[in-house]
Order: sequence, then structure tokens, then C-alpha cells
Amino acid sequence: MTVARLKKLSLVGPAAHKTATLEALQDLGCMHVLPLAPPPNEPEKISERGAREAYKALRFLAEVSDPRRQIQRDPDFEMDAFVKDVRDLMQRSRDMMDRRDFLAHRIAQVRPWGDLDFPPTDVLAGNRLWFYQLPQKHRDALSGVELPWAVLHEDHRFLYAVLISPDEPDDDILPIPRTHVGSLPIHELEAQLEEAEIALEALEAERVAQTRYLTLMRRNLSVAESAAELAHATQKVRDEEAMFALQGWVPEDRVDAVLDMASANKSAVLIEEPTSDDTPPTLLEQPDKRAAAVDLALFYQVPGYQDWDPSVIVSASFAIFFAMIIADAGYGVVILLGLLFFWKRMGSTVSLRSWRRYGLVISGATILYGVMVGSYFGASPDAGSIWAKLKVLDINNFSAMMMVSIVVGVLHLILANALAARAAWGQRKAVANLGWIAALIGGFVLWLSYMKGQSPNPGAAILCVGVIAIVLFSSERVIKKPTDWVWRLIEGLQSLAGAMGAFGDVLSYMRLFALGLASASLAITFNDLAVSVMHSLKGPGILFGLLILIIGHVLNFALAIMSGVVHGLRLNYIEFFKWGLPDEGTIFRPFARKEVQE
Repeated sequence: MTVARLKKLSLVGPAAHKTATLEALQDLGCMHVLPLAPPPNEPEKISERGAREAYKALRFLAEVSDPRRQIQRDPDFEMDAFVKDVRDLMQRSRDMMDRRDFLAHRIAQVRPWGDLDFPPTDVLAGNRLWFYQLPQKHRDALSGVELPWAVLHEDHRFLYAVLISPDEPDDDILPIPRTHVGSLPIHELEAQLEEAEIALEALEAERVAQTRYLTLMRRNLSVAESAAELAHATQKVRDEEAMFALQGWVPEDRVDAVLDMASANKSAVLIEEPTSDDTPPTLLEQPDKRAAAVDLALFYQVPGYQDWDPSVIVSASFAIFFAMIIADAGYGVVILLGLLFFWKRMGSTVSLRSWRRYGLVISGATILYGVMVGSYFGASPDAGSIWAKLKVLDINNFSAMMMVSIVVGVLHLILANALAARAAWGQRKAVANLGWIAALIGGFVLWLSYMKGQSPNPGAAILCVGVIAIVLFSSERVIKKPTDWVWRLIEGLQSLAGAMGAFGDVLSYMRLFALGLASASLAITFNDLAVSVMHSLKGPGILFGLLILIIGHVLNFALAIMSGVVHGLRLNYIEFFKWGLPDEGTIFRPFARKEVQE
């Protein structure tokens, strides 16, 4: 449950074994490959991760409304060749559609002048026809034209005129540029348009015929993705005469496997520890059952290699924040029932099964907190009942709920600084993190003392210790000359500007109370409104009251879910990560076969 420790491995081997080495390395699926060669200058030759061409081909065929009967088995089916055929069909279809659209546009453009058969140049004594689409307001401009002209057609907007001249008239002969109509008459253009339409129908028939391989395509997508991954990694390899060089990051526990593979392919390996100049990728070591926690932690930001694994903390705190924002046991039961309804569908993959388990955690936390605040679809339990005895928080007690929210915020930020200090232990910034912890505790104790009218000394003393640690240890400046001590002190004083940020971050957790109160208040309002309608309208009042209850609670539930997700994640990604994970890393992307990973 930590960030995996990595080694930098450099492989050098004979060019003849390059392909075999890469394929064997892909089978292992444990190296994050680094580029040792520059990418090709031509963008179209750059191999990207993922089988984009295969997915485009699949989408092209899947959009057919009535696909053919599917072929389930075909020993001669080759994914790469079939994708190329489909991509070629896509290009031919696109070109033919462009031609069809061009011809249709040209016909519409030429039609006002009529279906003219253009005579040979010698018939007109070397003259040619020049066409103009002249607005009616410029009709008088024709009278000043010295060349022979005629109006072939006109409507309420334009005059369609033709001028006769051996050379193209000057641009200023008329107040508009000439119209390019081409040399083909309308009947010839229409014949070509018909041919284009027939060709498109034939291409569409070919497309429909290829839909019989949709099932085989979907089965072989992982093969296409693996081929794309291999091509992408190949472009990162450096080739020098009869040798090749490959470099990447490998987890410590897989180094021996890579060494065995390299030995079998006659490659030499150099193993290096990460240095201060390196930026290794981040690989979170979590069991498969916690894949949801890893997804949640990496959704916003990847922690740096030297940082700590936030997945468990983020998943636990999000469940708590979500429950505090929903603040209703009834809504928690609805979430649980929805999860149970989709239980089987969410069991198809390891990742979905992990999210299914995490859904149980979220719904359980929501139900538990709803019981603690005594809210069941906005209704409170009867006095003296067992549910009333389980109510330990009054959501309408503003001062108490504000205190709970602030305590949660202080504890969350203290935990962030503590984990950051642990990850940076042995460095100056670790002491600065401990100083922020003291400042948060001291400020909180000082606030409590003020609220209760007690002596401020304990809180002030803790706060002062924290401030001193922040000032003295926030700067990482290396002392090379006496003035560096002054600059280190100045930089430490500048870091105190974060005090206002810490104060604002703690207050941000007030949203837990505010959103929970809003959700509970809306539920109570809809309940009271429904009861009022039932009492005021006998008979139909029951129907209207039920409609108010259903529509009102569905709306409130949707708003509460949205608020719980957005603000529950925001408190983790913004406030918590700001203090616990200030640096961002890059995710570890193993060079592996997709069919093996799945």
C-alpha cells in the first residue's frame, strides 16, 4: 500500500534480437519505457498508444443500423489486414461523398444559367464565356460594359449574366467577381452525380457486408492494442548500427525477471538507482480489491515518486464527507438498494468488483451518519424509540455542527501534513510540515479558548512553536555564503503567507455542515408540503401529496448525490492534496500486452 520502488534499467543488445527482446519485454509487462530516440518528423508516422485505427474502423462498422449475421469463427481472420481494409473503405467512402457533394453544389451553382453545351473555342472565334451573378441593385452596371453580354436568367435577387471575351475581363468590369462554373454542362454533371450516388451505394453495400466481422473485431481489439503498444515502444528504442538500446523503469521485485529475459535474448543490462535528477513514474502498490481506491486517488493528480500513497486515505475520507453531505439514512438505503440492483452487472471485471465493494462502504457510511443525525427521508424518529437513542448529533444545532465540521477539517489537514512529513523525513521540509501541524493545533486550541473564555496561553504557545518551525525550516536553500542565511530566513517568513490559506482551507470544511443542512431542510420542506396538501385536500390530496413526496425527494436526492460527489472530492483534491501532496508525478504505464492485463 505504498508507492512502488523502481530501478532504471538500460538494455543493450544486437539489432537482430531487437524484435524478440521487445516482444519478450511486452510479455513481462513490467517496464515503463523511456524514449531514447526522437519521434519521427512526420506526425503521421508517430505511433500512438492505443489501437485508434482499430477503434475507428469498429465505430465505422458499428454505426450500420442493420448489420449482417455475425461470423463467430474464422481461422483466416487477421485483425491488422481487416482494419486496413475497413480504413481503405472509409477513405474511399469519404472521397466519394466529397465528390458527390461537390457535384451537387456545382449543379446548383450552374443551374440558373441553364443547361449550356459549351462550344469549342474556334467556333466562337477565340472568344470565351464569362459568367457573373450580379445583384439586382447593380443592374445599371451592365450598361457600362463594352463587351458583348446577355442576361440568361434573373430572379428577385440576382441577374445571371454572361460576357463574351477572348481574355478574362478585368476585375473591376463589374462590382462583383466572376462565377466559376466549369466547362461541363448540367446534363454531364448530373450524369456524374448519378455515377457518384451509385458508387456510394456500392460502398455502403461493401460496408454492410463487412459488418459480419464485428464480433471478431471486438474479440481481437486487445490484439490490435498490443500491436499498437509494441509499435509505440519500438519508436522509443535507439538504433546504432548493429546494436539497439532500450531504457525504462522497472519495479524492484521484477528486476530479476527482466534480467532473465535479457540473458535469454543476449542483451546486456545496466541497473541504476533513481537520482535527484530523475523523475520516476508513480506506481501505486494496492491489491486488486482496492482498485477503486487507486482510481479515486489518481483521478485528479498522480502523486510524485517520493510522495506517499493517498488511495486509502482519500477513499476513506471521501466516504465520510459524502455521508456528511447526504446526511440521511433513507437516502443511504436508496444508494444501497441501487447498488444491489446492479450487483451482478458490476461483477464482470476486477475493477468493477472493487467499485462494488466501495459502494457498500459509501452506502454504509451514509446510513450510519444518517442514523447519527436522526434523519430518515427528512423525518425524525419518535422520542423514546431505539432510533432516537442512536441520534447523537442534532443537525439543527448550528454551533455543534460547525464545531464538528471544523474538527474534521483540522484533523484532515493535520493528517495531510503528517503524511507529507513522513514521506520527506530527513529533509528540512519535514520539520516545516510538523510546524504546520503545531500551527493548526495551536490555532484550534486558541479558538476554543476564546469561545469558552479560557486562557489563550496553551494555544498561543503551541502556535508560536509551529510558526518558529515554519520560518526556520520551510526554505530548502543551500548555505554557500553568509547572505544565504538571510535569504533562508526571508523565504521562511514568506512561507507564513500560507497561514491565511490554512485558515481558509479549514473553513472550507464548513461546506460539510452547510450542504448536509440544506439536504435535510429540503427533505423536511417537501415532507411538510406533502402533509399540508393531504390535510387541505381530501381525496385527491393523497395523490398530490404522494407526487410531491416522490418528485421532491427524487430532486433532493439527485442534488445531494451531486453535492456529495463534487464537494467530497474537492475537499480531498484541493485542500488535502495541497498540504499532503504538493508535487505532481507521472503515472507508471507498463509496456504490456493488453490481453494479458485484462
